[in-house]
Amino acid sequence: MTKPAASAATAKTATQNACKLCNPLGACLAFRGIEKCVPFLHGSQGCATYIRRYLISHYKEPIDIASSNFNEETAVFGGSHNLKLGLKNVSQQYKPEVIGIATTCLSETIGDDVPMILKEYEAIMGGEGQLPAMIFASTPSYSGTHIDGFHAAVRSAVKTFAAEGPKRKLVNLFPGMISPADIRYMKEILTAFGMPFVLLPDYSQTLDGGPWAEYHRIPPGGTPARAIEDTGSASASIEFGSTLESGKSAAGYLEEHFGVPRIHLPLPIGIKATDRFFEALEQLTEKPMPELYEDERRRLVDAYADGHKYVFGRRAFLYGEEDLVISMAAFLSEIGVVPVLCASGGKSGQMKKRLQELVPELDELGIKVREGVDFVDIEHEADELKPDLLIGNSKGFAMSKRHELPLLRIGFPIHDRFGGQRLHHIGYRGTQELFDRIVNTVIEQRQNSSPIGYTYM
Repeated sequence: MTKPAASAATAKTATQNACKLCNPLGACLAFRGIEKCVPFLHGSQGCATYIRRYLISHYKEPIDIASSNFNEETAVFGGSHNLKLGLKNVSQQYKPEVIGIATTCLSETIGDDVPMILKEYEAIMGGEGQLPAMIFASTPSYSGTHIDGFHAAVRSAVKTFAAEGPKRKLVNLFPGMISPADIRYMKEILTAFGMPFVLLPDYSQTLDGGPWAEYHRIPPGGTPARAIEDTGSASASIEFGSTLESGKSAAGYLEEHFGVPRIHLPLPIGIKATDRFFEALEQLTEKPMPELYEDERRRLVDAYADGHKYVFGRRAFLYGEEDLVISMAAFLSEIGVVPVLCASGGKSGQMKKRLQELVPELDELGIKVREGVDFVDIEHEADELKPDLLIGNSKGFAMSKRHELPLLRIGFPIHDRFGGQRLHHIGYRGTQELFDRIVNTVIEQRQNSSPIGYTYM
């Protein structure tokens, strides 16, 4: 029995169960993809604790995030002293090669000039030996989402390390906030093409590694700073993200300052989008697609044909990060599922435009697009649009339970299932996994709701 949602006309005074996460969380995640880097939040200890809890719950790995530990006095008089002391303590205890510094609401609200404070710190501490490199990203939580913080950190890393050099056979890949399993798959593909590459950030090991014989203060893995230096001499950059503007992206920075061409693609989910990615690699490397991926594509085409009768015409609610929702909507349209609602807490202002580029029949299919929403807003749409399933992260579970709708978990965060860090989403392999999961979710729903059931498809 579906529980009626509150009236859509009811005035709201606050966000309820936000369909996004905070800006500095994304920055801390990106910093974990840089070798021997410690994420550092300029703000209160509570912010660091909250972000650690969220990341650990999804990735099931230990995560240290340092903090300048704001208190009442710091909030009034500024956090310069706390930041300098915190950087000194982290440098002494962790011996990092890089410290990734992100701001929080509090430090941004009082207007701390972090670049100036860092210059003062370097001037004071420079005589005490070699200091870690410091990356700074401005990430106020009251503005944007975790995706904005993620991209801000990656751009700042490139801005800090990239160096001028003669162009050479090297490709940069900025894949965005994808799973460790997807990162490993991207590295496998680039290696198969025989093209030297720099992938940033690379948390495929730091957030999904094996057991340790001894404790590491900083886990092994990540993109080395010396590799980020080479991004300025690459022959091209490939960057995933439909709504990511050049002025906010790492690839955009390299194009503007080093003349590295930016190849901007949506997340390669589905056959069409993945074909575009492989075509870009074929042009850059002047090599054909390796047979391994031709085989993956053929199996996926065959699976589409086999599973079409189960999923065609099904209606889905899609929610999460804008770029993930946009690419997933294109994929669902490709397999005959109608994404009747595409929703995100992000507010890029580009979501509908980018969706129409990939799903031209958007209006014809009656697909509703909503930006800047929370889960109360999304749930208001359920009675009218009548979805068959929900597709998104774990934050939609309460809605799924109230409306007795199956929830296919993708993206971040996945807190109520095991193995979220090992889910594939992109490429032919990721699309195959997603397609199988969608078909089986539909079959399971039909099976469970049938009064007699069936045991044979």
